[in-house]
Amino acid sequence: SSVALVVLLPFLLVVAAIIYLDDPRGDPIFVQDRVGKNGKHFRFLKFRSMVANAEERLEELKDLNEMDGPVFKIRDDPRVTRFGRFIRRTSIDELPQLINIILGDMSLVGPRPPLPREVEQYGTYEMQRLLVKPGLTCYWQARGRNEIKFRQWMELDMKYVYNHSLWIDIKLLFLTVRSVLTGKGAM
Repeated sequence: SSVALVVLLPFLLVVAAIIYLDDPRGDPIFVQDRVGKNGKHFRFLKFRSMVANAEERLEELKDLNEMDGPVFKIRDDPRVTRFGRFIRRTSIDELPQLINIILGDMSLVGPRPPLPREVEQYGTYEMQRLLVKPGLTCYWQARGRNEIKFRQWMELDMKYVYNHSLWIDIKLLFLTVRSVLTGKGAM
């Protein structure tokens, strides 16, 4: 992660500048409270892909949620900026999480870190996701990104929690790259 961060630094600075020019009302880096291994909260980093007041507008959009379970997602979310659509589609918005990896809050591969409000709705089954460090990528991102149901997502996370290995991590990293480049799930 350190090497990738150093190599990507000029690119990351350009992305941050474009985000600021696209919507100067907020910081280029979005910081959010997330839940990691064993329920530990940490400051999760992403490039900001939404308007600066996106969190405040969440309540007015709740009835448009397209995901089941405790997760909130809208395919054509009106809060996403023009450049935000591009960095989301290409997963560039996730690159600041390399810092979370260096800090030890995340790993390259593992279940994606949930929001505290999502964890509050978890049952015993879903809580098992918190037995491992959250990751930059996981089975569901390599498989179908946001095109799968919540139950399938949890099943894929449990598959990782109970069967992870170095080989699986390497495979998921390559499948994620393919998924990002093609825009389709790989498994």
